[in-house]
Amino acid sequence: MNYRQLLLPLMLGLSLLVNNGCPAVFVGAAAGGAAAAGAVRYVGGELRSTEEVTLSRAWKATQLAMDDLEFHIEEKGKDAFDAELKASGASGKKIKVALKKISDKRPEVRIRIGIFGDESLSRQILEKIKKRF
Repeated sequence: MNYRQLLLPLMLGLSLLVNNGCPAVFVGAAAGGAAAAGAVRYVGGELRSTEEVTLSRAWKATQLAMDDLEFHIEEKGKDAFDAELKASGASGKKIKVALKKISDKRPEVRIRIGIFGDESLSRQILEKIKKRF
């Protein structure tokens, strides 16, 4: 048996491990009022949080948090409805923070680390962003 015959079962197994339980978490969060301010959920490798602050303030807090954490900002952009920042850590981890305006004082913050996500690091970044509001 060569490596190509093992690749598909390995990929399927990894995808099951990574996504195990995510649909139930998402449905439970949505049913529990995920649109409420401060609601945090981890879905498919991405941390999502709805905050009670303006998009501009969340954007400024995100940039300050990246500086505090000593991440290297590679790309960033903002308009009146969305903002996105891409950064990297010393270990080479890719970090993406996206902000989406839901209402005047309610953006959704989405944090993804790499391809598969890192819930612990995502939560640490979110807490640092919240401290800068």
